[in-house]
Amino acid sequence: MEGYKYFGYVPGEGETDADLARQHTSVFLDVVSGRKFAQPSPRPMFPNPPGLLRVEPYSHGLRERIWWGSASRATAKWTAEQGMNMMSSTLLTEDTGVPFHQLQAEQIQVFRDEWAQQDHGFEPRVSVSRSIFALVDDRDRAYFGPRGDDQDQIGYIEGDVARFGKSYAAEPDVLIEQLREDEAIAAADTLLLTVPNQLGVEYNAHVIESILTHVAPALGWR
Repeated sequence: MEGYKYFGYVPGEGETDADLARQHTSVFLDVVSGRKFAQPSPRPMFPNPPGLLRVEPYSHGLRERIWWGSASRATAKWTAEQGMNMMSSTLLTEDTGVPFHQLQAEQIQVFRDEWAQQDHGFEPRVSVSRSIFALVDDRDRAYFGPRGDDQDQIGYIEGDVARFGKSYAAEPDVLIEQLREDEAIAAADTLLLTVPNQLGVEYNAHVIESILTHVAPALGWR
C-alpha cells in the first residue's frame, strides 16, 4: 500500500499524493528543457564548461515528447497547461452518466481547448487505450467469447467513483461497426491496444495481427 512512501515520497500536511506527483513533475519538466541549474564540482574528473550545468545527456526536443496519464477532465486541462501530451486509458476517475467513450471524448476536447489557449510551440498528441479482440479462431472465442464485460462498468477507487471502459470482442465485421461508434478513438491521434500478456508472446502477436489484418484497414487506421 502506498509504496512510494517507503522511498521518502510523502505529501506534506494538507497535500495529496497527486499534489506531490505534480510538484515533482514540474521539476522534471523544467530540467529536461535544458535549463542550467547545477553547481559544477570544484574538482571535476573532466573539465566542465563555465557556469551552471544542465542534465546530461541533453536531448533536444525531449520536452515535447513527455506524456501524462490523465483520468479526468480536470487533469486533462492541467496536462494541457503543462504542455505535455495526454494518455487516457480504460479508466476514468469520474462519471457523468454518459457512456465511457463519450466522457473520454469530452476529456480530449477539454485538453485540446486548453492547449489552444497556451503557447507551447508544438502540436500535442493524444492516445487512448482499448482492449480489442477480433474473434477469428477457436482460441479467440474460448478466451474472449461472451464474458459479460462488453458494457461499461462503474466502480470505486479509494472511495471515489470511477468508470471503466468496456472490452471489444467480436467477429471482425461486427467489431468494425462497434469501433466506428467509439467517439474517443475517433478523436485521438493514437490507439494503444492492451493485450493479455499472461497468454504469451505467440498468442498476443496473433491478437495484434488479427486487428491489423481484419479491422484496421476498414477503419483507416495506420
